[in-house]
Amino acid sequence: MREIHKMNYNYLIVGSGLYGATIAQQAKKAGKSVLVIDKRPNIGGNIYTEKVEGINVHKYGAHIFHTNNKEVWDYVTSFVDFNRFTNSPVANYKGELYSMPFNMYTFNKMWGVVTPEEAAAKIEEQKKEITGEPQNLEEQAISLVGRDIYEKLVKGYTQKQWGRECKDLPAFIIKRLPLRYTYDNNYFKDPYQGIPKGGYTRIVKKLLEGVQVCLNTDFFANREELTAQADKILFTGMIDEFYDYCYGELEYRSLRFETEVLDMGNYQGNAVVNYTDYEVPYTRIIEHKHFEFGTQPKTVITREYPAAWEKGKEPYYPINDPKNDELFDKYERRALEEKNVLFGGRLGMYRYMDMDKVIEEALNMAETELTYEEV
Repeated sequence: MREIHKMNYNYLIVGSGLYGATIAQQAKKAGKSVLVIDKRPNIGGNIYTEKVEGINVHKYGAHIFHTNNKEVWDYVTSFVDFNRFTNSPVANYKGELYSMPFNMYTFNKMWGVVTPEEAAAKIEEQKKEITGEPQNLEEQAISLVGRDIYEKLVKGYTQKQWGRECKDLPAFIIKRLPLRYTYDNNYFKDPYQGIPKGGYTRIVKKLLEGVQVCLNTDFFANREELTAQADKILFTGMIDEFYDYCYGELEYRSLRFETEVLDMGNYQGNAVVNYTDYEVPYTRIIEHKHFEFGTQPKTVITREYPAAWEKGKEPYYPINDPKNDELFDKYERRALEEKNVLFGGRLGMYRYMDMDKVIEEALNMAETELTYEEV
């Protein structure tokens, strides 16, 4: 653990990701003393970016900021400028390239149809294969988009993500698969989109300006000492770990990344290419320079592999099925009894959130918490 000045803080924030950094910025602005710790050697949590060959590499997977919340957009852009990046991923199925999300470009490549009416008729005809209530994920997907799209663009990708056959996965995992009957391959519909110029680490650095930060610091290895130095704790790690798994272990999905520098200017021509056939072991390849329209002589790519989570691995996504949600309810009820401990972020709140929602939740917590403190 890095040496920490012996003093009392109003807030100890465990985790320097977007949620923790936003709370830290708001608390400091309100005149509170704040200590932020992180077990990693870097700030930023999963949005951390680092420069490699002059390219801002998204170390923990692709992150594209998008929101329809102008307050959140104004907040993030008050710290750094954003570029105009539009997320338009491509799906590679055995060498065939399809536009994502499912739109008229996709349908034209799949069937040669040209008009929305032709595309809708094709899909509606294929959806009729499922006549009753879908009994598994495969039947659910076919009932939503038809057999062809399911086989080429959903099946293999989903099986890689979950490590199980689609017939063995519950139907509720896929609630909807959006179909666009327009020639529009902008993945998001939000009016505010982009990537921070210079990478996401710049935002977190700005948020943490003037705040004491200690990296390579494990809360659980120094729990007693750290807790004694703060009036309140904001914990953004795994809520079940905080309570020593007293009700049982929550489940998560993990990821594994392989990153390499290539001696070429352009590897795949797009920031994100999904590999949807099961035989390719990774789910996507990220070419980082395209997030910022880079022209560097070399390029950096990352292959992203799904991985089963177990203790010691990084938890990326909560598995919000009924079993885990019921278990989380027990932890949440206990958390609500705490007077001096707050929980936030994807892991602390055990739910998937896009970056804009993380900031929105953090700003709401800060407003409630700091207003209450002033009363």
